[in-house]
Amino acid sequence: PAGAAAPAKPRVGVCQFTVTEDKDRNIAKATEFVRKAASQGASLVVLPEVWNSPYATAAFPEYAEVCPVVGDDATTSTSPSVRAIASLAAELKCFIIGGSIPERSPDGCVYNTCLVYNPKGVVAAKHRKMHLFDIDVPGKITFKESKTLTGGSDVTTFHAGDAIGTVGVGICYDVRFPELALLMQQRGARVLVYPGCFNMVTGPLHWELLMRARATDSQAYVIGASQARVDAPPEGAAKGKYPQYVSWGHSIIVSPWAKVDEHVDEKEHVIVFDLDMAAVDEVRKNIPTYTQKRYDVYSVGDASVEGAGGN
Repeated sequence: PAGAAAPAKPRVGVCQFTVTEDKDRNIAKATEFVRKAASQGASLVVLPEVWNSPYATAAFPEYAEVCPVVGDDATTSTSPSVRAIASLAAELKCFIIGGSIPERSPDGCVYNTCLVYNPKGVVAAKHRKMHLFDIDVPGKITFKESKTLTGGSDVTTFHAGDAIGTVGVGICYDVRFPELALLMQQRGARVLVYPGCFNMVTGPLHWELLMRARATDSQAYVIGASQARVDAPPEGAAKGKYPQYVSWGHSIIVSPWAKVDEHVDEKEHVIVFDLDMAAVDEVRKNIPTYTQKRYDVYSVGDASVEGAGGN
């Protein structure tokens, strides 16, 4: 109606903090940062990947917790990381995308799992990292999540209230796969969230690039939530039980136009940002790639026929 006030823009919070080998300390740190975001009006708060455990394949089974399923009241969970974040969501009456923690399933498998809690502390979504981080860059970094983790198989979206709508969730290496982002878009996602922990080799090259690329593909907001950086101890200094994974940091919020709206450095930060959801509709109307797909030709076809296609 004429003269009606524009709807308030939903406010999101992104938490970037350091992670140690002390799980209780990590839970306390996550709690502190969620409270900071919520105190500034965030109705949806995002934690980083593997925030309760060292990012080390050998550590994942040790720090793994039993995770509830969608629809469970997680405030009564016996798993300390789960209960802490679910209880915060209920107390602060906000959605929390719980980054990820190692999950031990009943069959003994360990997953890299993101739990999403609604404002009652109930599990609204559960995403198990689909694409495992198995890379080998000679002389720079080798990491094989598959040594101790199992990959998930489900595309994950949830409804985050009328102001935001549908949100899609991936974890870190999942962002490299546009197919997943497009599936989430087809499910109605208007925001894609990727808790991640890129390293000092791939981070400078690909972190921002991939977040902007997925925003371009899906014509949605994209949020990347990273751990803050902890440098490896100097040569000869005392070392922890597990190798120090050095995170790139640089948590980021990218608009549906693929513009970087917010971006921080490697230190601890809380980003608070108001999403302009009308921008999602604007870019999808102005550049309507969603309705211009050519699924009738998106196949390899007979690759043995040279020059197939003719035009």
